[in-house]
Amino acid sequence: MVSRSRKLHAHRPIGDYALIGSTHSAALVHLGGDIEWLCLPRFDSAAMFASLLGDQRNGHWTLRAKNPRARVTRRYLPGTVVLETTIHTAKGTATVTDFMPRPGPGGTHEVVRIVRGVRGTVAMHTELRIRFNYGEWCPWVERRDGAVYATAGPDAVRVNSGVPLVNENFASFADFSVSAGQSIAFCLEWFPSHQTPPVTRDASALLARTVAEWSEWTGRSGYQGEFREPVMRSLLTLKALTYEPTGGIVAAPSTSLPELPGGERNWDYRFCWLRDAALTLYALLASGYVEEASAWRWWLMRAVGGSPEELQVMYGLHGERSLTELELGWLPGYEGSRPVRIGNGAHGQRQLDVYGSVIAAFHAGRKAGLSEMDKVWPLERAIAKQLMVLWKEPDCSLWEVRGEPRHFVHSKMMCWLAFDRMIASATEFGLEGPIDQWRAVRDEIHAEVCARGYDAASNSFVQYYGADTVDAALLWMPLIGFLPIHDPRVQGTIARIEKELIFNGLVYRYRTEKGVDGLEGGEGAFLACSFWLSNVYVAMGKLRKARALFKRLLALGNDLGLFAEEYDPVGKRQLGNFPQAFSHIGLVNSAHALESAAGGVWELADLDGKASEKKPVKPKPKPMPRSRTPRR
Repeated sequence: MVSRSRKLHAHRPIGDYALIGSTHSAALVHLGGDIEWLCLPRFDSAAMFASLLGDQRNGHWTLRAKNPRARVTRRYLPGTVVLETTIHTAKGTATVTDFMPRPGPGGTHEVVRIVRGVRGTVAMHTELRIRFNYGEWCPWVERRDGAVYATAGPDAVRVNSGVPLVNENFASFADFSVSAGQSIAFCLEWFPSHQTPPVTRDASALLARTVAEWSEWTGRSGYQGEFREPVMRSLLTLKALTYEPTGGIVAAPSTSLPELPGGERNWDYRFCWLRDAALTLYALLASGYVEEASAWRWWLMRAVGGSPEELQVMYGLHGERSLTELELGWLPGYEGSRPVRIGNGAHGQRQLDVYGSVIAAFHAGRKAGLSEMDKVWPLERAIAKQLMVLWKEPDCSLWEVRGEPRHFVHSKMMCWLAFDRMIASATEFGLEGPIDQWRAVRDEIHAEVCARGYDAASNSFVQYYGADTVDAALLWMPLIGFLPIHDPRVQGTIARIEKELIFNGLVYRYRTEKGVDGLEGGEGAFLACSFWLSNVYVAMGKLRKARALFKRLLALGNDLGLFAEEYDPVGKRQLGNFPQAFSHIGLVNSAHALESAAGGVWELADLDGKASEKKPVKPKPKPMPRSRTPRR
């Protein structure tokens, strides 16, 4: 059994997994019926099922047909992240419904799996191996009151099963059959080991409530365009990646899924990147989800409160600042991709672009009519004051290079954006601030980038001052209004990106073989970059080309419409942490850009690069439809 499991892990594509979640945590469920990744009670908690990064001995929960030739299909119940897998055999048909309800009283967190007979009789098999601390700890297991309890350190789990489970060889398993009209429920409940076990909740009632809550949230969407299905799936994914207690949004629910199998580019993404969250705000506001956008605004205020001059690129779910990076030596990694990392050392890097991302997001929230934006203004002013000095420093760029810090052109552009949007907020909404100083710094940055970040010989901007290469992040230049889309220098930059960074029709971030990031090996095409190129084509008026690229990107998602961070066009597989917020943000914003055919979410009406040069007006927030968090 162990050798078979290892073989499966060596060949299971990342795109074969599905996401289920509770807006507190999430699990990854394989097409074959295995939950191979589960962290409770939070996204960033130590996994109790970690076979995704090892083998079955590191923890998993299998629920599948005994017949290995059974045909399996799956879908999400419409408008939800409730997964329904249908199993077809010669003798019958059954469904497995997997979901994670909102936590119950006392901090109980559950994973529920319901098997229903549809036709005939289907022989089934289930097996649980609970291994706390990322597959390292084998728990103490006992049976009480018909349930199986597993305990190790601070963690305790109770498993209620509709069929008797046998405990053997450090696992719990059962063979059973389900017939038409029959329903068998399994429920895994996590609770702190020092507390009394919670009262078990009814699985069918939890399913009905969870479906109703997700459906209500979906029904509040303001997007009704041509691409509604992929847009809503992306929005649901972003919602599922939101940590509800604080409003923080994790970049992905996983760690160490590789950018290239067997390589070292394996990172922990279970934290809140300011850049990702700021772009999510655009996607949420454009799609009518005002309350979620507002919740992120308050999360950021708390995270950076008291020390905006020390703005980090990422924080923990509650705004934690120390995200120490460690390596887990006992896990062999996905397809041998080592090291397996938890924590992320990039939290201590200087990445200047986040300043522009945050300030621009606040400006967008102000324009959208978010309430109480005046409370954010002192924070913005403090950030701008710090940036007046910092913008001249080298940094590690949005790509979080682990090589030498440099003067990355995209980072400087985003510093320009910060001051440009500060001026815009002040002049458009009558806010106080040293506008003349901001304007002087903004213009100084613009002049320096055009002088030092531009290569006349190739008629293009470059990755960093003095570089002979380009970077896909330069596609943001016309999208944020730094230069007009038809400026010859912008056109030259786009042409060079098309020539040097597009392979098999997809955009790569930069040329990794140049060694700028200080890491060995290569990576796949970065999906968000291809969505940016689609936006650029929209801005250029090349709508047919933009639509063709966008539709090609849609086809790269898995059967459920989920996207990882990267894609290998040669191996035809998804790569990197999964599902990836950055990819889904790109999809949503590109869909809006195509729908409007006017440039999308980065204020392309300001292509003259003077977004802030407008007459002052009194603050008049636009009324927005009331948005309420569903009661679950």
